[in-house]
Amino acid sequence: MQTADFDYHLPLECIAQTPLEPRHNSRLMVINRKENSLTDSVFHQVGMYLREGDLLVINQTRVIPARLFARKKTGGRIELLLLKQLEIGVWEALVGGKGLRKGVIVNLEGGPEVEIIEELEGTQRIIRFLQPVDQLLPYIGQMPLPPYIHEKLLDPERYQTVYASVTGSAAAPTAGLHFTPWLIEKLEEKGIKFARVTLHVGLDTFAPVTEEDPLEHRIHTEWCELDELTADLINNTKATGGRVIAVGTTSVRTLESAAVGSGTIDRVVPISGQTGLFILPGYDFKIIDAMITNFHLPRSTLLMLVSAFAGREQVLASYNSAIERGYRFYSFGDAMLIL
Repeated sequence: MQTADFDYHLPLECIAQTPLEPRHNSRLMVINRKENSLTDSVFHQVGMYLREGDLLVINQTRVIPARLFARKKTGGRIELLLLKQLEIGVWEALVGGKGLRKGVIVNLEGGPEVEIIEELEGTQRIIRFLQPVDQLLPYIGQMPLPPYIHEKLLDPERYQTVYASVTGSAAAPTAGLHFTPWLIEKLEEKGIKFARVTLHVGLDTFAPVTEEDPLEHRIHTEWCELDELTADLINNTKATGGRVIAVGTTSVRTLESAAVGSGTIDRVVPISGQTGLFILPGYDFKIIDAMITNFHLPRSTLLMLVSAFAGREQVLASYNSAIERGYRFYSFGDAMLIL
């Protein structure tokens, strides 16, 4: 297995620059693994492929306005991109600007001072806010849209799921962006249940793998939580013959981490903490029966995860078909349901 095995060519015009309205009007490609079939649909019709007793597991993380701007003592403007909170006031971040060494202090525009307390690889740093900043972030920070989106987002809430409630993510769990309150209500009326987990997405999630052998890639860790109530709901669903359907690769990662912790197939245990689970082709899935996901970047760990579930050849064939059929790709793009 080589990283190049997960490459494909995507025309730039296929990258969605703006979200559709309403959210549930995105297209939906349905892949049936057993039948090796592909069906075109619309997301608000996803219930046609689900049945009473199924459980949709959603990631309730909420994106923080993580892009900040600051000034050095010399007056030069720099950019900070918050990645992960390590403790109160201390964050792992990406920095844009020269001379940002350990001990340097900069002034946030509209906020407190920030000190560089540790240098990591490349442009990554550990920073400390010298005064409390959490309550200020909505006013001084900007939504950290992926670099392939060039259109200004008119409504920042459009980069949040409608059920986002636990703040801490550096990027949206984009498979969940297609759900609306109306659609959730319709699915619940059909007897489809919802369970919530939390995984705070790091920007490394979207970075391409640069090593020739993906096994040499150092997988990012992300904080996740699956509580006892959710664990019971998942385990009861499996015990009564329902399907556990992960909404997004972040939910997949959380669910499978909780399943690994149980040591038993078809069962999860509550978890809370960092997960470094790296899912590649050959991985033996322990809990999920299906997944909803967006179309992912070439050579990314997310594409590798989806390929582990549905098969690399089938996934890449479906991607090529999606390009031919005019599907929209990436964060604001269309969705796949893999059964």
